[in-house]
Amino acid sequence: MAEDYSKTTRGIRVTVRSFYLEDQSQADESHYVWAYRVKIENQSRQAVQLVRRTWHITDARGRTQHVHGAGVVGEQPLLEPGESFEYTSGTPLETPSGFMVGAYHMVIPASGENFDVAIPAFSLDSPHQSGRVH
Repeated sequence: MAEDYSKTTRGIRVTVRSFYLEDQSQADESHYVWAYRVKIENQSRQAVQLVRRTWHITDARGRTQHVHGAGVVGEQPLLEPGESFEYTSGTPLETPSGFMVGAYHMVIPASGENFDVAIPAFSLDSPHQSGRVH
């Protein structure tokens, strides 16, 4: 069963849930794919805009891939107080498990102030990993 991971930074709540995609994975070729759904909620009293993202994706062998880019899924959402933005993305790994953690780089349009919002670490689990607890 999928688990939600949440973290709040300066009134911006980030909730992530990952899903193993069996139909897109090929365990015999060491190709495992996950989707992850992210919800970003502005619980602060000012508008914020997500301008960049940074991800650290670590596989079961401890190899970490760093991903940086503008916005998310081609957008740089502006969130007024009380608004939220959701998107789904995905990642492949060469191992049957791993984890991701990162940050969204935000700007407050009214002041131009920049700050980072933590993306909680979340696990990428598949039925192919050894030592899985059922």
